[in-house]
Amino acid sequence: MKYAFFVLAFLSFVFVNDASAQKGSKDRDNYEIKVDGLGCPFCAYGLEKKFKDFKGIKNVKIDMETGKFTFTYPASTPLTVAQVEGKVEEAGYTPVRTKITRTDGTVDTSKEKEAVVISEENLKTVTINVSGNCGMCKSRIERTALATGAITSAEWDSDSQGLTVDYDASKMTVRDIEAAIAKVGHDTENVKADDDTYKSLPPCCKYR
Repeated sequence: MKYAFFVLAFLSFVFVNDASAQKGSKDRDNYEIKVDGLGCPFCAYGLEKKFKDFKGIKNVKIDMETGKFTFTYPASTPLTVAQVEGKVEEAGYTPVRTKITRTDGTVDTSKEKEAVVISEENLKTVTINVSGNCGMCKSRIERTALATGAITSAEWDSDSQGLTVDYDASKMTVRDIEAAIAKVGHDTENVKADDDTYKSLPPCCKYR
């Protein structure tokens, strides 16, 4: 009799907890972001730490090989694609693609960015000296350059410390590019990042 009571109590406990877990999953939206620039465990830690700003985040998983970052968040306080991608950028990485599956079955995704078109007569190529250290720096530097809206390609090399860009000379100057890069914490030959911005960089990005 005691054994039967124990079994019944155990099954009731499992049922209640399983029902609770299912209810919890139904009350949470699922987020999936492809992130560029994750080079090491410290990078993953920095990304996860930044997302702790969103109170209520759970089930955080980061796949270093694929750059896939997933988590769940309460459906009662939904996050937008812009909020999620903005937080990824704050952490120093580039959000490539975002998919949010809501509890009602709807799906929100990133919008395709319009390609920068430059006429041949205005297209210029230049290599700028930019200080940095790691893959996180590379991601931040290249993303910032491309975000200007006047650059079609950007490639930063950690060995040479050179940032090579193809840009629209009718829309911006080399000095403008340097200023944009320095604004996110990376010194260039002619424009230095301010101390506060530099100090806010992750430890692995400290090049001075």
